[in-house]
Amino acid sequence: MKLAPVLVTGGTGFLGRRLLERLLAEGRPVAVLGRTPEPELEQRGVRFIRASLDDPDAVRAACAGVETVFHVAAKVGVWGRYADFFRTNVLGTRALLEGCRAHGVRRLVYTSTPSVVYNGRDLAGADESLPLTTDCPSPYPLTKALAEREVLAANSPGLCTLALRPHLIWGIGDPHLVPRVLARARAGRLRIVGDGRNRVDLVHLENAVDAHLLAEQALAQCHLIRDTSTGHPTVREEECHVIRDTIAGRRRADGRAFFITNGEPVRLWDWINDLLRALGEPPITKHISLRAASAAGALCEAAWHVLPVGGEPPMTRFVAAELAREHWFDLTAARRDLGYAPRISMAEGTAELIEHLRRVSS
Repeated sequence: MKLAPVLVTGGTGFLGRRLLERLLAEGRPVAVLGRTPEPELEQRGVRFIRASLDDPDAVRAACAGVETVFHVAAKVGVWGRYADFFRTNVLGTRALLEGCRAHGVRRLVYTSTPSVVYNGRDLAGADESLPLTTDCPSPYPLTKALAEREVLAANSPGLCTLALRPHLIWGIGDPHLVPRVLARARAGRLRIVGDGRNRVDLVHLENAVDAHLLAEQALAQCHLIRDTSTGHPTVREEECHVIRDTIAGRRRADGRAFFITNGEPVRLWDWINDLLRALGEPPITKHISLRAASAAGALCEAAWHVLPVGGEPPMTRFVAAELAREHWFDLTAARRDLGYAPRISMAEGTAELIEHLRRVSS
């Protein structure tokens, strides 16, 4: 059976690279859109398209000969010019959608983020009925929300789309979350914001990849459902039975967004301190109130706007809220309609990560 060709944007990043490895292990023909070629991948048969999401012509052309697009790439961060985030996250996604339509791509899985529903309040057991944010003190959630809206609106008989919202992806090889926490803790620059009792969802890298592969399968089923209902000549009778068995009790996944987590909310600061203790580091004990952290964030943002300072401010209003508020989500939709079930538990993944960090630091 011929395997569907795949395009992965951001295929050299943390999530994208692991997704790419899993696709290659399945024998899938894979193309990667990225800014920095990796000869090792090309030697393994990966077609590397050297381009950025800021190049709409290259993005549109990259969709040729592809049946599924995994749109993982994005401009991330809590600070920066809105125009830069908009150009990459919104205009880049728009060009990708145009390319999908022009070249007959059948499926697009968009990697979104739970911060698209940011409202400055606790999100405890939140589900996908929450509205997309239009008022957030960070350009990343705002532009990801705009892009997600366009992706879901593009769902059509020719192009099936959905959005996944993985929360705080972590695991071995994570270049962002855990390394940043460890660096700040070791520099004495980390404080517990709020009372330290807020619960937060995370998702292990392997579980996030599972969700992406399941999402593609769900979209493929949507196409088969459409082809079956219209009497498409390529649909065999045995496929009709498979479709009916697979979707029993499920809702159609296309045109929808899904939260993706480990389904095991942890007390954020307890989890961080357990990690630090296991690595022989002192735990974080100093507190700062959310109000004080937000005020400090506002001052830092103002300073960064007017002064010639590079990098991200040490605190922002968005980061203050993220560190103090509850952020855990209802997985009912993902479990029911994608068949998602986290394989790697928080305990298993944390133990594996601690062992790895101890080994590389010794």
